[in-house]
Amino acid sequence: MQLRAAGGCAQRLYLDRRARRRDLSCLLLADLSLSTDAAADGARRVIDVIRDSLLLFGETLAAGHERFAMYGFSSRGRLDVRWHALKRFDQRYDDDARARVAAIEPGHYTRLGAALRMAARELRGEGSRERLLLLLSDGKPNDRDIYEGRHGIEDTRQAFLEARRAGLRPFCVTVDREAGDYLPYLFGRHHYALVRDAAELPLRLSMLYAQLVRR
Repeated sequence: MQLRAAGGCAQRLYLDRRARRRDLSCLLLADLSLSTDAAADGARRVIDVIRDSLLLFGETLAAGHERFAMYGFSSRGRLDVRWHALKRFDQRYDDDARARVAAIEPGHYTRLGAALRMAARELRGEGSRERLLLLLSDGKPNDRDIYEGRHGIEDTRQAFLEARRAGLRPFCVTVDREAGDYLPYLFGRHHYALVRDAAELPLRLSMLYAQLVRR
């Protein structure tokens, strides 16, 4: 996939070349749990589609001079939430950042509530008028302890509500085809998007960002 060229195409999807820069910071949080090792389309895995999505997202926002950060996460219990800084707000989106994104691999579990709180804490430090928290995931919250099932669902919902009360704009993008059964409860009707064809995720993610910042 020629991501730098594609980034130019995606940029034209939404950049309006305003003279005034948007007063907005966006943090993209990607699920890197073992479930992303599953097949997505043909020979590609979900993690491969997520990687392409992050790379294209980075190219698109960097080309538009947007202020953004990208993190990945996985977990092995309450005391071991893995936090991967792919690009911080104060870092350029350069070849080092691209290499960190290109190196992501799946592993462990999905403690969504803890990851959302870590991302929200990072985003609250931004002084922008608008602060968008984009969560990219492929399934329900789960971990090796009692986080499976209702406990994980309720903790994630609470973390999402906490982010909104803090003045952030959290929004979830998922490729889980069964997500319609639980996402409305987790995030509310207007705070998530379901991408049924994982192959469409890279372009859909940039388009969703464009729609969200225009609201």
